[in-house]
Amino acid sequence: MPADVEAHVRRYPMLLLAYAFTAVMAGTTLPTPMYALYAEHMDFGVLTTTVIYATYAGGVLFALLAFGRWSDALGRRPVLLAGVVFAVASALVFLAADSVPQLLVGRVLSGLSAGLFTGTATAAVIEAAPPAWGHRAAAVATVANIGGLGAGPVLAGLLVQYAPQPLHLSFVVHLALATLAGVAVLLVPETSPRTGRLGVQRLSVPAQARGVFVIAGLAAFAGFAVLGLFTAVAPSFLAQIVGVGNHAVAGLMAGAIFVASAGAQIATTRTDPARAVALGCAILVAGMVILAAALQFTSLTGLIAAALVSGIGQGISFGRGLAAVAEHTPVDRRAEVSSTYFVVAYVALSLPVVGEGLAAQAWGLRTAGVTFAVAVAALASACLAAILAREARYRNA
Repeated sequence: MPADVEAHVRRYPMLLLAYAFTAVMAGTTLPTPMYALYAEHMDFGVLTTTVIYATYAGGVLFALLAFGRWSDALGRRPVLLAGVVFAVASALVFLAADSVPQLLVGRVLSGLSAGLFTGTATAAVIEAAPPAWGHRAAAVATVANIGGLGAGPVLAGLLVQYAPQPLHLSFVVHLALATLAGVAVLLVPETSPRTGRLGVQRLSVPAQARGVFVIAGLAAFAGFAVLGLFTAVAPSFLAQIVGVGNHAVAGLMAGAIFVASAGAQIATTRTDPARAVALGCAILVAGMVILAAALQFTSLTGLIAAALVSGIGQGISFGRGLAAVAEHTPVDRRAEVSSTYFVVAYVALSLPVVGEGLAAQAWGLRTAGVTFAVAVAALASACLAAILAREARYRNA
């Protein structure tokens, strides 16, 4: 490597890692605006769409549990490179896909790439941050992660709507982006000493954290269920209920919820965790009210507003919920508790969406969407009531 290039790499490793994080995560949401086209070409309905989407969460969960501790033993770079390989493999499968089983395989590979990157890239970005950026490194990792998730459907929506080869060009672009991500990972120095052992990630919650964990976990469940809804079913809402077939609009709406989530997480990093989770739950309830009204009255503006408001509520409740759980957890057990929290979140990303697909098949998409909104609002309201009751007990103690 030329001396001047090496000097720049060593000066900006955090930015290179943040780029790799963004590029890989963008690939995981890339298919969102294409589900309607796949359904048309392969003749399947909303239920199959939700199952295809949910297999992604299965890949994420497997990677988190099976490989969650590997970067401590092997170093960050080998695990990140494996994540890039899975991302490239996923794009190649989608390029050749002409059946539902192939779509399922592509989504599982995409989930594996996300599962490898989520924890490892977050740690690597923070570790690679220069001293002047130390207190902002976590925010950079959040923007790279959630920003990538939001960029995926926006990019794909624009390409699907306005460029040729709507089911292929997006994945060609992502192959290029993922290849550059692999180069970025190869260029940066290792950020972590190799410590610990290979093994399966343990899941548990110590007794002193369980009360907080239950409330924060339920809030995270509600928020991630909404993320799943907007990234799996939003294009169907637009096309079948609102009558908007523009794939760029579908991508923008799906991307909006992630942008709102990232902004909310960054804006509330200094907010008291319990109060922030309560606020997030209240905002999430408002988002579900807007969603139900938008579906009932066939409003595009309402759907976009629901995405933005729900994203804010999800971002606050999830980010500060994790902080609340960490506050009540011994330092030496935070990794396993955080992993348990993420497992709850990714289960919420998959199972409720499949339930939405089953409900749509039985009752119709509009009724199923309104029912979903009511159920999430009820769950978020219960979390809000539990937080307020807990705060009242502390004040009276």
